[in-house]
Amino acid sequence: MPLHRRQLIVLPLAAGVVGLGGAAARASAASGPGEAVESVPFTAGADGYPVYRVPAVVRTGRGTLVAFAEARAGSSDTGSIVVVAKRSTDGGRSWGPLAVVAGDGSDTHGNPAPAVHPRTGRIILLTCTNAADATEAAIMAGTVPAADGRRVWVQRSDDDGESFSAPREITAEAKDPAWRWYSTGPGHGAALSAGPHRGRLVMPANHSVPPPAGSADTGTEAKYYGGHCLLSDDGGDHWRIGFVDDTPDGVVNANESTVAELPSGSLYFNARNQNGTAPGVRVDAWSDDGGETLRSPYAPQPDLVGPVVEGSVLQPAGGPLLFAGPGDPGARAAMTVRASTDAGHHWASVRTLSDLPAGYSDLVETGAADVGLLYESGTTSPYERIVFTRIPLRDLRP
Repeated sequence: MPLHRRQLIVLPLAAGVVGLGGAAARASAASGPGEAVESVPFTAGADGYPVYRVPAVVRTGRGTLVAFAEARAGSSDTGSIVVVAKRSTDGGRSWGPLAVVAGDGSDTHGNPAPAVHPRTGRIILLTCTNAADATEAAIMAGTVPAADGRRVWVQRSDDDGESFSAPREITAEAKDPAWRWYSTGPGHGAALSAGPHRGRLVMPANHSVPPPAGSADTGTEAKYYGGHCLLSDDGGDHWRIGFVDDTPDGVVNANESTVAELPSGSLYFNARNQNGTAPGVRVDAWSDDGGETLRSPYAPQPDLVGPVVEGSVLQPAGGPLLFAGPGDPGARAAMTVRASTDAGHHWASVRTLSDLPAGYSDLVETGAADVGLLYESGTTSPYERIVFTRIPLRDLRP
């Protein structure tokens, strides 16, 4: 049965699998290494959805790019939201038809966090849900029943992203029962390529904790945000919680987070500091044991100037560690790529794509000579379209 396009539904193809194929998605064209490319896979109002937000992207072993986003009925972070995807087999020059990957429009289904397993080539996708009328503030306040609060799901694709299995709930494995708010990523996770944890999937995530007993706080205060990661050592079948960093002192409030595997085998984590009193809007940390623990808690990263917003990191082979996020400290604007040659301790701006409004982003390695960036942008608002830009790696060296 073919997938129905332009509808807030997911229909099974076979054994609970939803489709993402089509002739346009399979059409292939050559694209030279190190060649600049720009395209627009998601445009507000196109393909049946008023708003697209929260991009994520991975490259499969066959070289296919799979771009994910939240397709929303409106601008709110709650309400009717589904996860959609498009495929590109020509390095991001063009994109196949849009398909719904998760959600049926009856609730909020979002925060796509994909990764590609290095041995099997399987795409693993984590997402989160809550009831359509459950706001983040209400969930943080503990006034939403567990069934309507944040829940965590996993899906897989074994055919290069042409279809995905139906979502399977992993909340019991992935979420401490005491946590209230919860978010996977958003953006790609890491599939470890070397060392004793080779093959491990590491998904960055965040959560909120309740206030202590007797406190006058409601739990909606930003100081109750914290960071953690999820680990899978069997290709995404089972998950467990890795490090947890959620000291509610209001200094560092780790929120939406991202991860990169460094050449040394260590992991670099970078997170949004949600209105903490620490200087700057980004915090970072390192792990030497595959995400089990952090060397030290998240700490401010003053080199990464910008607004309070999600960002993304990537360690391309043969290149510096990269960070992408808006560079304007006063607004979500001026999407900028920063580079680090010392594993994330210090950063320098290497490329500003434009001065236009810009929001969330995700970086992807597109080949030996270039990287891709999928990011929110527009003329008057960051949420008019989601743009894909492929940038030669030679242009991203400090």
